[in-house]
Amino acid sequence: MTDALEGLDALRSRGESFLQDVSREYYSSHAGLKPAAELQPIYERHREAYGDHSLELALGLLRGSQPGSEEHRSGRMLVEWLLESRVGRELAPLEEREIAWEGEAVVHLANGGGEPYRRASITIANTRDAKERRAIDDARASLVEAELAPMRQERLSREKELVEKMAIGPDYLDTFDALAGISVRGLRDECAAFLRDTQPMWDDVLPEFLKRGLGITPADATRADALALMRVPEFDAGFPAEEMERRVRGQIAEMGASPDANGRVHYDTGERVGKRARAFCAPVAIPDEVYLVLRPHGGQNDWRTLLHELGHALHFANIDPLLPFEYRWLGDNSITEGYAMLFDHRMQDRGWLGRYTQLEKGDVPRYLRAAGFEELQFLRRYCAKLIYEVELYGGRVSWSALPDLYVATLTGATGFRYQRADAFVDVDPHFYSARYLRAWQLQSLLAETLVERFNADWWRNPSAGPWIVEELFARGQRELAEEQAQRVAKKSLSFAPLVKAIEGLLT
Repeated sequence: MTDALEGLDALRSRGESFLQDVSREYYSSHAGLKPAAELQPIYERHREAYGDHSLELALGLLRGSQPGSEEHRSGRMLVEWLLESRVGRELAPLEEREIAWEGEAVVHLANGGGEPYRRASITIANTRDAKERRAIDDARASLVEAELAPMRQERLSREKELVEKMAIGPDYLDTFDALAGISVRGLRDECAAFLRDTQPMWDDVLPEFLKRGLGITPADATRADALALMRVPEFDAGFPAEEMERRVRGQIAEMGASPDANGRVHYDTGERVGKRARAFCAPVAIPDEVYLVLRPHGGQNDWRTLLHELGHALHFANIDPLLPFEYRWLGDNSITEGYAMLFDHRMQDRGWLGRYTQLEKGDVPRYLRAAGFEELQFLRRYCAKLIYEVELYGGRVSWSALPDLYVATLTGATGFRYQRADAFVDVDPHFYSARYLRAWQLQSLLAETLVERFNADWWRNPSAGPWIVEELFARGQRELAEEQAQRVAKKSLSFAPLVKAIEGLLT
């Protein structure tokens, strides 16, 4: 028994060192600080961390402990991480190729110009002429279909093959359920019900917003138009770039928390060639060194994104350093995504907008209605993504048929016509869409609890920040999202509070 415990302690120590190096490499390459990621040397240097002996120890802990015990919880997390790490080692050459490609690829336009691939989505969102933005997106899709999509398809198919070869569960979906603590098929059914129940609401608001925002009809709408529509530049004056970071930091301070966790959070919010368009948070050393990375798009999108990534960053930087490795680094990412969404949903809060932004009072009702539309669009999109990804990983649909299924599923749910080229690119591995959806549900219950404890303006109550740090952030990701919902709010996760909130914003 002593040998096993010592072996687990060594596993945890090696695992933390490995993840620190991997996280730093991702940060450097995705933030544009280096042209490509060098993952294979890291995997080679840390091969003992995820080797056969480590897996045997973790499986022994999982299978030899009582379900519901802390040992079983730790075992489940460690096995999930080791499986992903072993798969990651096999796929590292492919991932390096993808990251290098993204950093170098240029979308060639019909007018002879070129657009860096990593900036293409920003340019599309900021292009107000429909013909021009669709041309850019068509050129992007042609490039993706020829070069990136084959790499992503290979990576996804290899991932599925490697996971199933590990024989943790009968197939990929069962393995995810067993290790993630989420029933992906059950969540898929919830998503199908959400899409069905909100269809009349979506049919009612989509034509209105398309006509007013872009001057087009649903029959003409594409995914490129969705990016432009969600940009809502008419509200830019209310969200000045030069005030964003100062005002968001000020709100966190008013809440009684440190906006940079006493120096542990590093803000990287400026423009940089090579920086990814998609913002991210890189916890390089939990809780001591965390990076928040954002490439500016403009307007309210940047404010919401900063709040989202700050929720992640403050979570990681306030985790109790005495927690075991698995509760700090691993676990259900629905938790950290829930905190990120708790923060970014302040952009749907009338009082928050009035206090921290420069929106004119008369513009607030119209902005909130636009926020409700955006929320419904994103939720319907992610529900469709999960439904599609269940089929992608489920193995019932051939790889050649998946692009058509992707287009049909995403277009049917959102009303925006999607590109076949993105069928393997618009996929977050390991069912991360399930984490996002659970996080959406969790944040609504956390917000309800904060209102009950600290009133509607909890976000400026100096008692709220310390409570959030102690009762939420400090606990890492020991809990599953459903467990936290029960502990904090005494309620179960569902889409019902989200539907109610959206209806309130749209009225």
